Amino acid sequence: MKKLINDVETVLAESLDGFAAAHADIVTLGAERQFVRRRNVKPGKVALISGGGSGHEPLHAGFVGMGMLDAACPGQVFTSPTPDQMLAAAQSVEAGAGVLFIVKNYSGDMMNFEMAAEMLDRENATVIVNDDVAVENSTYTTGRRGVAGTLIVEKIVGAAAERGSKLAELKSLGDAVNKATASMGVALTSCTVPAAGKPTFQIGIDEMEMGVGIHGEPGRRRVKHTTADEIAEELTGSILKDLSLKPGQEVILLVNGFGGTPLLELYVMVHAARKVLAGAGVKVARFLTGSYVTSLEMAGCSITVSAADSATLALWDAPVHTAALRWGV
Repeated sequence: MKKLINDVETVLAESLDGFAAAHADIVTLGAERQFVRRRNVKPGKVALISGGGSGHEPLHAGFVGMGMLDAACPGQVFTSPTPDQMLAAAQSVEAGAGVLFIVKNYSGDMMNFEMAAEMLDRENATVIVNDDVAVENSTYTTGRRGVAGTLIVEKIVGAAAERGSKLAELKSLGDAVNKATASMGVALTSCTVPAAGKPTFQIGIDEMEMGVGIHGEPGRRRVKHTTADEIAEELTGSILKDLSLKPGQEVILLVNGFGGTPLLELYVMVHAARKVLAGAGVKVARFLTGSYVTSLEMAGCSITVSAADSATLALWDAPVHTAALRWGV
């Protein structure tokens, strides 16, 4: 294993220190590095909080800032943060309008965020993200996994919160965006968790894992490597089937890298996915391309499609200023 680390025991702490220093104009670290919070909390605004295991950067800390999250709780690599972290984050950024937790559907995250919500003595609600169409149950979860669609939920709900929407409205919006969003991924290589020191799974040089999870969980099946067009056909086709999109529908298209895929290849996948959508009469109204919900250094990508109307697109276009996303400011 070759990684740019000093010690597997300190990699998260040192990474968080570096992140906070590099983006000190946007974020600050909570006590004992329990959470990353927005430097300037907006009074009277519903606080948005998310989190999860590290190794998926920039998710979630990279989405803390104006127009998205107010705080994010980082767990150890591929390990849920604790209820104490979530509670401390909520108490730090709650500004008089309640708290909305945005939670990926993984068993550890679900259990710990539920405990934090029960302990929090302020009004709160939870949006559960389960956008992965690949499998119904997997290693880390009961039901569909929450993957790159989490970014779309956080961006749209974050914009509405910034504009002053109330907690119940944000909960309803988050649920609606999640329902309109679907994702599926493919892995060309495994990733290596620092503490494990070896690849999470073995895969042949001519193979790929279709429908892989963001922790390297098994997907639908192991298949021979093929062209970008054929990969996009299966990923995007599965998404179209899940969402039952009608011709003329506008969508947001996110092509997300898993950490080890160059932009050159991601844009090939954008082109390929766009052709599949166009063939179904679906119009891509907004694009986002890059490595936003990663799996350490895994090679591969996911495709996310989110059905959108004019109101949703206006929220997507609204100003955002975070470490990983910035436009309109």
